[in-house]
Amino acid sequence: MSKGPGLFTDIGKKAKDLLTRDYLSDHKFSVSTYSESGVALTTSTVKKGGYSSGDVAAQYAYKNTSTDLKVDTDSNISATFTVADIIPSSKTIANLKYPNYESGKLEFQYFHPHASLTAAVGLNQTPPLDFSVTLGTPTFALGAEAGYETTSGKLTKYTAGITVTKPDSSASVILGDKGDTIKASYIHYLDDLKRSAAVGEITRKFSTNQNTFTVGGSCAVDSLTLVKVKLNNHGTLAATLQHQVIRKSLVTISSEFDTKSLDRIPKFGVSLVLKP
Repeated sequence: MSKGPGLFTDIGKKAKDLLTRDYLSDHKFSVSTYSESGVALTTSTVKKGGYSSGDVAAQYAYKNTSTDLKVDTDSNISATFTVADIIPSSKTIANLKYPNYESGKLEFQYFHPHASLTAAVGLNQTPPLDFSVTLGTPTFALGAEAGYETTSGKLTKYTAGITVTKPDSSASVILGDKGDTIKASYIHYLDDLKRSAAVGEITRKFSTNQNTFTVGGSCAVDSLTLVKVKLNNHGTLAATLQHQVIRKSLVTISSEFDTKSLDRIPKFGVSLVLKP
């Protein structure tokens, strides 16, 4: 793939991931194994509240193709087939689901040194259409996306964004929710490995005149341990501790509580991921 501006979904993704990834409110256990034929099998169980669920996933990659298959305890089956370079610098992705087969989707992605394009169509009788385009370079990009409903002939969404990326920082502004929400974010890395960082994000919803400001960061205590924390202006404080117990195997402990209502029971989450 060419090293261009990336997809529209990449705008603001670095800051978003730091503020959302690994902040858990459930209990998860996952074990992965790899066969000699190249098939990766992952078994996961999740307990959230009084409900428990599980799934088994298989992944296989061969040359420019990959296949992902997942079956869960609710008898839902999902399959994703990816083929790269049907035409140069492209990726085609087909996602199929059962029994909710009408939620399947076919997506095409094209990458250029100064642009990227995606087009997706739902696999049903009245398929929704999604488009996005991004123009620029790896350091500066602007883009837009839109969703179209073929049944009503109306736009279901339209979003625009701009991002500036440097080796040690990234800033972005996104206008979404059909122009009702604007979000600005900034992330700054504090080390060469980009494990320690500071991030800030502000969101304004015009229809309700509501502002949400969130600050957070990550700190690499050592090569095996990472601590993350975030706080917003509504008083929600969350922290995560992640430790690599053995190579590629992680244990994550997360907690969140409302500093304005200390009588509320805090949320706790634990995840153990074992990989060979």
